[in-house]
Amino acid sequence: MSVTRRKLLKTSALGAAALATPHIWMPGTREAWGATLTEGEPIKVGLLFSLTGGLAVPEEDSTLVMQYAIDEINAAGGVAGLPIDPVIVDAKSDFKVYSEKTRELILRDKVTSIFGCYTSASRKAVLPTIMQRDNLLFYPTCYEGAECTQNTICTGPLANQHSFDLIPYMVEQFGPRVFFVGSNYVWPKESNKNAKIWLENANGELLGEEYIPLGSSEFGPVLEKIRAANPDFIFSTVVGASDIAFHRQFKQAGLNVDTMPIASLTTGEIETKAMGAEFGAGHFLSAPYFQNMENETNAKFVEGFLSSKYGKNGTTHYNMEETYLSAYVFKAALEKAIEMHGIADVTPRKIRDAAAGVRVEADVSPEGLIWIDEKNFNTWLVPKIGQCQADGSFKIVKEAPEHVAPDPYSIYPDLGTCTADGLLAPDGTLKTDVI
Repeated sequence: MSVTRRKLLKTSALGAAALATPHIWMPGTREAWGATLTEGEPIKVGLLFSLTGGLAVPEEDSTLVMQYAIDEINAAGGVAGLPIDPVIVDAKSDFKVYSEKTRELILRDKVTSIFGCYTSASRKAVLPTIMQRDNLLFYPTCYEGAECTQNTICTGPLANQHSFDLIPYMVEQFGPRVFFVGSNYVWPKESNKNAKIWLENANGELLGEEYIPLGSSEFGPVLEKIRAANPDFIFSTVVGASDIAFHRQFKQAGLNVDTMPIASLTTGEIETKAMGAEFGAGHFLSAPYFQNMENETNAKFVEGFLSSKYGKNGTTHYNMEETYLSAYVFKAALEKAIEMHGIADVTPRKIRDAAAGVRVEADVSPEGLIWIDEKNFNTWLVPKIGQCQADGSFKIVKEAPEHVAPDPYSIYPDLGTCTADGLLAPDGTLKTDVI
């Protein structure tokens, strides 16, 4: 790659100006800002997770497992002989900080991709900058769908791979009457829109729906409403530290897990470890991965991670495993992009395009084979339901018989179909950057 000193100085000056005035953007500058690769130099990637604040419980592990995966990849020769160099930042569970750090990673650090976020609120805070700079976000956890960008790859489940099986399973096992509780932001509300449809299909009955502020730990009033409604089970989309408080206060309020269990989309091994196994036991989680999955790859992953310098929290869980997979999707896609275009011409967008159809085989993926959808760049996976045991581990009680395709518009078919180039509406129009 040839870069003149004049161009370098011009680029540096514009980057410095943009950082100094973070809310002002230059017009017409949709390009991958300096995010090209150079033979012999490390491949810079950004790790944008919260290491402090209410979202640190799941997100600190995302940073740790990404470092673990990068060490593995680098020890095996890197990508096309180049090591991956992570730039680690703390988003502090603050959506403004997520946005600010995204600009810094792209403009100052010139990363080729960003791995980050745990909530849809933080994802939506960073995507405008990522799309404007034509960079690439690996979003390694579940989300609600109804997005079609050309700058995102997701390795977690969508609603049709998540609550679709959980709701009818709970109705069948415990009864049709359910109470919804969620954190107050976009993912719980959109997830509940999906869940209401699955509940109606299962002949269930919604008794109540409550939302609490993100980060709140006060569930007394909500639990009183739940006690009065007396549902057969609770469907929870409460996240982070709030989720831990919710489960603890559920038990402390004297509610019975045997007759009113919580069915969650997020309460995994790390949350159970943080709250204490006695508060998680008996409740349910829908996820594509559980720590005690019995296969050689998972055994190697669990033992390797927990014995490494990154395994200080003492458990693996679905969110970190999906993050681990994102590192290997990146590796495979980047290798394809380099082979197709040559190292000097690889851009984040070309890495995204090359990710279409990329597979992470069962000898690398702890949950078994997964692959990236060629059109919408979400992940084909096998949904599972687990019940928390007395020791905090999860017993898988139901597993889909085969891989399920990701469908980001499963409850919005009238809006169109997500393709590699944008959202294709029924009338044939194409919309890009739909969030």
